[in-house]
Amino acid sequence: MATSRRGRRRPSKSGEGFGAPQELVVAKAKPKGKRIYSLPALYDLAFGYRNFDEEIEFLIGQHQLLHDGTSPSRVLELAAGPARHSIYALQSSKIASATALDNSMEMLEYSKEIAAEELDVDTYENDFEYLQEDMSEFHLSSEPFDSAWILLGSLQHLTTNDKVISCFKSVQKSLVDGGTLILELPHPRETFSMVECTRNGWQVPLDDENGENSGELDIVWGDDEDEFDPITQVRQFTVAMELKGVEEKDAQSVREVVPLRLFTAQEINAFALIAGFEVTSFHGALANGVDVDDENEAFRLVSVLRKI
Repeated sequence: MATSRRGRRRPSKSGEGFGAPQELVVAKAKPKGKRIYSLPALYDLAFGYRNFDEEIEFLIGQHQLLHDGTSPSRVLELAAGPARHSIYALQSSKIASATALDNSMEMLEYSKEIAAEELDVDTYENDFEYLQEDMSEFHLSSEPFDSAWILLGSLQHLTTNDKVISCFKSVQKSLVDGGTLILELPHPRETFSMVECTRNGWQVPLDDENGENSGELDIVWGDDEDEFDPITQVRQFTVAMELKGVEEKDAQSVREVVPLRLFTAQEINAFALIAGFEVTSFHGALANGVDVDDENEAFRLVSVLRKI
């Protein structure tokens, strides 16, 4: 199956399509189960609309603002999945080394395959590392990192306060003094508008080796029938992905319910103080110039924390 990822930008509010296409070929990955994170190639395709160049510029820039223009040299990416942000940052020489961390062996194997293809041999062998670890509690023996990233809402998988605090403390111990932790989460307005759950979905067109359309990947990330507990702020997210229009041997699909927590800015402030951080700024996207309270442009809660 040859596939491509298109339109790396914010999905439309209706969840239907992504603007001008961009092509990026990704590696094949055979499914090893029916859980969403055991199908890393589908996951990678689903979030291919991300503008990694712009997001890396933002992540590096936020660290520079707190360190007199100095870029982070060593970066730790937690719950990294395909680790596209780490790979892009290395590929563009924005950072010197990256360590990715995830508890999914399928994601780890897939990401290392991608990194081996996209990084030069020296960078891949000496400057990129992927560890199978649980982000809620880990202990790394390597030198401390300058910056840590938890992106794509991955912190939402930690549905209890104890796990979030444990995660923050593990990161805090892994950073140099003054090191940064940058979080990307859904915007808090999603929490306070969660009277009824709504369906969120989009489609990713697929191309073959000749650039011809060969099908599409349909994604559902939250459905109408999802249950939301306003006490715990945990939504039982329906997550589904299905390849359509491809040859039968390449057909893949997955559907499961994943509990995900919705966070507020006040909670991030509190967790930061408990774990030895301070929040230096909030933003509405992984992009420069988007205020967190911008009703039109802010669709994420991006928090920049500094170790104190």
